[in-house]
Amino acid sequence: MTTLEVPASDAATDHLAALESEAIHIFREVAGEFDRPVILFSGGKDSTLLLHLAIKAFWPAPVPFPLLHVDTGHNFDEVIAFRDAVVEKYGLRLIVANVQDWIDDGRLTERPDGTRNPLQTQPLLDSITGHKFDAVFGGGRRDEERARAKERIFSLRNAFGQWEPRRQRPELWNLYNGRHRPGEHVRVFPLSNWTEADVWNYIARENVELPSIYYAHRRKVYRRDGMWLTEGPWGGPRESEEVKDLSVRYRTVGDGSCTGAVESEATTVDQVIAEVLASRLTERGATRADDRLSEAAMEDRKREGYF
Repeated sequence: MTTLEVPASDAATDHLAALESEAIHIFREVAGEFDRPVILFSGGKDSTLLLHLAIKAFWPAPVPFPLLHVDTGHNFDEVIAFRDAVVEKYGLRLIVANVQDWIDDGRLTERPDGTRNPLQTQPLLDSITGHKFDAVFGGGRRDEERARAKERIFSLRNAFGQWEPRRQRPELWNLYNGRHRPGEHVRVFPLSNWTEADVWNYIARENVELPSIYYAHRRKVYRRDGMWLTEGPWGGPRESEEVKDLSVRYRTVGDGSCTGAVESEATTVDQVIAEVLASRLTERGATRADDRLSEAAMEDRKREGYF
């Protein structure tokens, strides 16, 4: 019996092509099955990749869905600037739900610890209901966190936006069930089967532009709970926390009060890929304080309606 060995580079290309094809198929499936889809877009690497795939799925026609960003007000300036530049470049419609608006009118209360990441859920659910979105694209991946590993690509949410694991449906042979009752919606995760390494390899292949903070740069940071945090409108550092000027980059971005940087000298995509392959922790496990609140922190938030 004769076997043919596929060069490693060709195998990697085929793998990325298969992931791309699956994601594009999912976008087109949703476009044909749902009435009012929306893409969650923050300007982070996963949502940027999600948008890149959506553009490819419908090119040369424009992306037929609006974008939605739940802005905590504690995001990094570089990421917000990147978000707005991308929207302008492609002529997209962006809906911004500002957490500050919910705080100002009393629908939400500022947390004692200053983090606003858990406060995103209510603005998200209110925006979905208000705009009558029936499918919501997110950039979640199964390799990020245990609760996300349980979720299907088409994840049914009830009328309160809550995730119910027992109502997850089988997904065989790329067949997706988008049926839902009035008031319910479906979260859709085209990147479910991607890993962090896949994301970066695809970014390298497609030359996808990202916010500058994903690459090594000098930043004043302080150590808290095993992470390097930076000063911002969320407060810090405390008197006991020493500020250092280090070369760092971000593996994931979100609310600045709970998103940590990692020490790095990686200024190119290839250097970032090498770091990712050497890491033993996922980007959320290494740099997101909100996932450390309890063993089931993410799953608890998903049951409440979180991403």
